[in-house]
This record gives sequence, structure tokens and C-alpha cells, in this order.
Amino acid sequence: MPHNKGFKSPFGLGRNHGLQRSPPQSLTLGKPTRSERMMKYLLSKEDREFKCLVESCEFPVAEFDHGAHIRLAYVYLAENSTDQSVEFMRDTLTALLKHAGLDPSQKFHETLTEAWVLAVKHFMESAGNYKSANNFIENNTVMLDSKIMMTHYSAQVLFSEQARRVFIEPNLDPIPRHGE
Repeated sequence: MPHNKGFKSPFGLGRNHGLQRSPPQSLTLGKPTRSERMMKYLLSKEDREFKCLVESCEFPVAEFDHGAHIRLAYVYLAENSTDQSVEFMRDTLTALLKHAGLDPSQKFHETLTEAWVLAVKHFMESAGNYKSANNFIENNTVMLDSKIMMTHYSAQVLFSEQARRVFIEPNLDPIPRHGE
């Protein structure tokens, strides 16, 4: 599938990407502290229950859609670094797949998982405070479009066996990274 030049990346980078956003400003000069970043992103009781259901493999795999992936990424990022969140996503998703009798090597996709965690992190950092994962998703509905990654990756790269096993950097348009 060729890169769709009419479909713009919501990340605001590269050519034809008019959604430039400024990073949030800290109350102090310079970079926000870890505690300032963490206070910006709250979790609801429902978010914590959702996380527990997924981590205990009690959440039905058939209902774990793209929105659930976004929600779980937000939950992990609200309390952890990006690297830790990627690790937690990987561990949780592979455990959920194994529990459902599915082979993670056939279903889990490392590049998509990490790329979506980076995307969620970008939107969290770009647009302010959130009181829950649902509040974050309601304010960033573009995240629900699972085709966004096709603005960053060619189909050849994204759907390669290597991209399934290890994280591959985007080959069309970078995903913004925020310092930790």
C-alpha cells in the first residue's frame, strides 16, 4: 500500500502536517519535573479496574480493541516512563494472548505497540491535563484511527516480520519523542 499523501499525520511533523502544537509549559522554568508530569495525568477508578482486569487476564481478548490499547497505554504512561510503559504493554499483551490460547509470536506486534505508546505519549505531552484515560481519548479522538501509523510507516516496513519482532523506526515520518 503506498503512502497516502492526502492523509495527514496528526503529530504535526514533516511536510504537509499543519497540526503544529507547542509542548506544555511547566510552572517552573525549564523542563517539568517527573512529579509535575505525573500529576498532569490522572487515572479514574475505572482506569485502575481496567488495568487490573487486563493484567490479571480477566479482560476478554475479543473486546480488547484499538481503543483498549490506547487506554492501556495512557494508564501506563500516566504512572511510568515511556520505556517502562512499552515494557508493561508488551508483557501484559503477551500474557493476555497466552491466557487466551493465542500464540503471541503470531499476534503481538512490537513496532505497532511501541509506536502507539510513543503516539499516546506525544498527545499526552502536547495537550494538557487529563482526569482519566477516557477524558484523554475524548479530547484526542484522532488516536482512535488505527490507520494513523500508515502516515509514518510504509506497509512494506510496518507489516514485515522484522517489525513484528522488534521495534523499527518510522520510515516515512518520525513520531515525536518527548524527553523523560
